[in-house]
Amino acid sequence: MARKNLNVTLKISELLYEIRNKTWLTGQSRQNGQNFEEVANMQNNEDEEHVNQVLRSLGNAFATLKVRLSEYIDTTQTTANDIQITGNTDLTVSLVLPSNYNQATADAIALAMHQYLVNTAIAEWFTITNKTDAADYFTLAGANITQIREAVSKRVRPTRIVPSA
Repeated sequence: MARKNLNVTLKISELLYEIRNKTWLTGQSRQNGQNFEEVANMQNNEDEEHVNQVLRSLGNAFATLKVRLSEYIDTTQTTANDIQITGNTDLTVSLVLPSNYNQATADAIALAMHQYLVNTAIAEWFTITNKTDAADYFTLAGANITQIREAVSKRVRPTRIVPSA
């Protein structure tokens, strides 16, 4: 049976930027003039310990994402490790989809994967620094998985081939 391949590359630099931006914006929105330390702690930055924690969270989220999409993952992987991803690494997923997969959803898949990783990493970050908002980001990550599953399940309608006379 013919298949369609879809390679999705997620840029760590883009993921890190969005995580930092969203945690900064969340911190700014929670500032009440008296909670400066709390606000500062919830804002992820480029300090080594912050980067390490977020990269570990991204690696965990990426592994979970691959489990959720395992029926579509093209892999001949025979080894595994728990080495933390680095800021210089891009994350790539190669999906093998049915021949009638609707390729119009490719960008939606990539964007939902990006958002899943971002929302999961922020949820884990906020579990440490801002428990009030952590559950919201876990909920968003769950919605992202639903979006991904919906997009990979889209199919193109069959067309009738009329024989020429």
